[in-house]
Amino acid sequence: MARYPFQQIEKKWQKYWDENKTFRTPEDIDTSRPKFFVLDMFPYPSGAGLHVGHPEGYTATDIVARYKRMKGFNVLHPMGWDAFGLPAEQYAISTGTHPAETTARNINRFREQLKSLGFSYDWDREVNTTDPQYFRWTQWIFLQLLKKDLAYLAEVPVNWCPELGTVLAHEEVIEGRSERGDYPVFRRPMKQWMLKITEYADTLLKDLELVDWPPSTKLMQQNWIGRSVGAEIIFQVEGHPGETIKVFTTRVDTLFGATYMVLAPEHELVSRLVSNEKKEEVANYVLESSRKSDLERTELQKTKSGVFTGAYAVNPATGTTIPIWIADYVLSTYGTGAIMAVPAHDQRDYEFATKFNLPIIEVISGGDISTAAYTGDGILINSSSDRHSITGMNVEEAQKSMITWLEGENLGKSQVNYKMRDWLFSRQRYWGEPFPILHSPDGEVIGIPEDELPVELPEMEDFKPTGGYGADAEPILPLSRAPESWRFRELDGVKYTRETNTMPQWAGSCWYYLRYIDPHNSKYLVDPEKEKYWMPVDLYVGGTEHSVLHLLYARFWHKVLFDLGVVSTPEPFAKLVHQGMILGEMEYRLFRDKSGNPVSADLAASNGIHSETGEDLFPEPVNETSVEKQGDFFVWTEDPSIKIEAKAFKMSKSRGNVINPDDIVKGYGADALRLYEMFMGPLEQEKPWNMKGVDGVHRFLARVWRLVTDDDSLEPSINPSIQDVQPGREQLRVLHTAIKKISEDIEKMRFNTAISAMMIFIDSAMKWKVTPKSVIEPFLILLNPFAPHICEELWSMLGHENTMANEPWPDYDPELLKTDSIDVVVQVNGKKRATITVPADADKASILALAREDANVARFLEGVQVRKEIYVPGKLVSLVVA
Repeated sequence: MARYPFQQIEKKWQKYWDENKTFRTPEDIDTSRPKFFVLDMFPYPSGAGLHVGHPEGYTATDIVARYKRMKGFNVLHPMGWDAFGLPAEQYAISTGTHPAETTARNINRFREQLKSLGFSYDWDREVNTTDPQYFRWTQWIFLQLLKKDLAYLAEVPVNWCPELGTVLAHEEVIEGRSERGDYPVFRRPMKQWMLKITEYADTLLKDLELVDWPPSTKLMQQNWIGRSVGAEIIFQVEGHPGETIKVFTTRVDTLFGATYMVLAPEHELVSRLVSNEKKEEVANYVLESSRKSDLERTELQKTKSGVFTGAYAVNPATGTTIPIWIADYVLSTYGTGAIMAVPAHDQRDYEFATKFNLPIIEVISGGDISTAAYTGDGILINSSSDRHSITGMNVEEAQKSMITWLEGENLGKSQVNYKMRDWLFSRQRYWGEPFPILHSPDGEVIGIPEDELPVELPEMEDFKPTGGYGADAEPILPLSRAPESWRFRELDGVKYTRETNTMPQWAGSCWYYLRYIDPHNSKYLVDPEKEKYWMPVDLYVGGTEHSVLHLLYARFWHKVLFDLGVVSTPEPFAKLVHQGMILGEMEYRLFRDKSGNPVSADLAASNGIHSETGEDLFPEPVNETSVEKQGDFFVWTEDPSIKIEAKAFKMSKSRGNVINPDDIVKGYGADALRLYEMFMGPLEQEKPWNMKGVDGVHRFLARVWRLVTDDDSLEPSINPSIQDVQPGREQLRVLHTAIKKISEDIEKMRFNTAISAMMIFIDSAMKWKVTPKSVIEPFLILLNPFAPHICEELWSMLGHENTMANEPWPDYDPELLKTDSIDVVVQVNGKKRATITVPADADKASILALAREDANVARFLEGVQVRKEIYVPGKLVSLVVA
């Protein structure tokens, strides 16, 4: 193994690929050839650098990219950086450095690491979302959204974090505190830029049929959009002429059972409807609700809370008045921010009504509402008044009847609603794309002339948000303190003020795949002819954490660009694959009782209690050498009756189980890291790290090296056993079996089984006294996408002057897969007694005869009667004797 000089080899070929631009995709290409656009979800370049989770997806796409090049495709395989955002700004504030400086340093670090892994990226197409020549086009897209009335200013409730000085997205808030920094977050109304993604809700749902994505990801998109069909109902507010409350419901048939109404605490009507006696109590509740996340507010198990406003609405079906409450289980971001409560047939409403002693009226028969709401089907009861009647109808009939009646009375209408809300697109920080927007003194909002793009960030030493440190205090945005020369722009004699919010980090990542196609174009976002050739992305690989928002936002922008004629495909990403998370190494724990006696792990409940005795158990870590696998479990080697708890955890600094890829490259080589990450298991599965596995694939590469090179030579030279001779039929069979298997596995992204096929080939080749050059060279092509450095070196040593990056992929000959003979196991009464070699075309009778003639088998047949003969073609002979 010491003779496999991976460190010198890998540096040599990385330098060669870089200097020769081996993987550059020319701007002018032969468009008659097939294309393949393979894309990674580009990384956020943090100061920590790559972790071993990054190379997993990147290696998968690199294997496919290298394979497709060899198959004759024009391949586009780029890389770039999602570099705006809160983490860089917070780091810059804490260290006193400018975010541009830290971002550039982090990008250089990431690029260096990626190159050290030998990925075949076209670095001439590198994009960076913080580059003005990139975000010029992000701003241009925003202007098109503005022109299409898809961007607008609105005062909406947002997650405001005073400590971070910015609005946070819902997914950035955990239990009322910021994910980054763990600071308090408040719900408060603020004027924000919004994007009308809801205008495309139906298209975003329908077009999921056009893409090859994991079913779970499609389902998450569908659930996030949350299309539901129902009715909008108008409730008049008693004592408040002209005030109405609109609610959306999917169960309009239960209107007669609506006994109260609930508004979200932040609903705009609350302040207008609340009675004088209830003002203080309502105000306190609204403030308390603002400190909770949406998840906390809607958690089904939580105790319901609420406050009566002192106002009443009129149930349009019965004409009776019902009280109006506010409660935090209703969100302003879903439906209309108001509900009609039907406690007999909705469990949340039932719990609320029970707690506050509100009426519960059964209107659907078939259940028992004495202890819980009935949510099943049935016939309508108690649903008649002098206004309308649906008593006796089934649910479907009742819904149609109610909608017809409501529409006839101008009290409601049928409606499709969406859980998804318009996209909140403003951030109150410095390090983001400036909006290309001007505000006039009289409040008019206009986009800047397109020929003035990009609007760049001003140079500022102090860019920390200030003010806004109470739930209601107004923030002072960093850009509002920018130099006057930046903040103001005179246009046609009018002095305009620039927008001082910035765009969210999502903006730059919505369309980056398009800029890869034409990264240096100063006239267009992307050249139309190039876009038509390269789009859509043929393969997109990334983590499941982007299953909803990034993909949804990118699809939305793409559809807007499709409607504008900028892109030619309705969907950006034809095929999507999520790589599974790589966990830390397996950790093992032995449980003992209070007396120190070992207890089997299957008797340890999740709370650390003995599941049978109820006694406390005490876990202690044990070394991997103290356990062994037995069936589906790990057991203690000292006493195999004791099962050991074996778990792998997400890598984190706090657990001390983070693996730095630089260390693996230094100790084992980039090829070994690439190969191991693909050999761990199916790409989509979650997998624990194991250093023994890294060592194993390194040994495999060392065997490949020894097969081709001369161990006895002081300088690397070709092994004398590699000769330019005609291969034998068995050698050709082994090669063509490998070609078929590996080709099929790469196409289906089953990389772990492709590597197994390579190992089988090497096992066979190591037994050959002479290895034909015409057999080993195609094998190196098969191995190249997985371990390119060692293959390039061996290819060069075999006498080739050019890189193997564009060598044609070998085809297999079906005739050569056939074998002249096969090995068949022979059993007698279920026990293996021999393995016989028989002609591949031998019939059953001949094989049974040969099995009986084997000396060891014959020994067990002497003096007994053979009662049964079973032959499993090509595999097994089973003889049953008395």
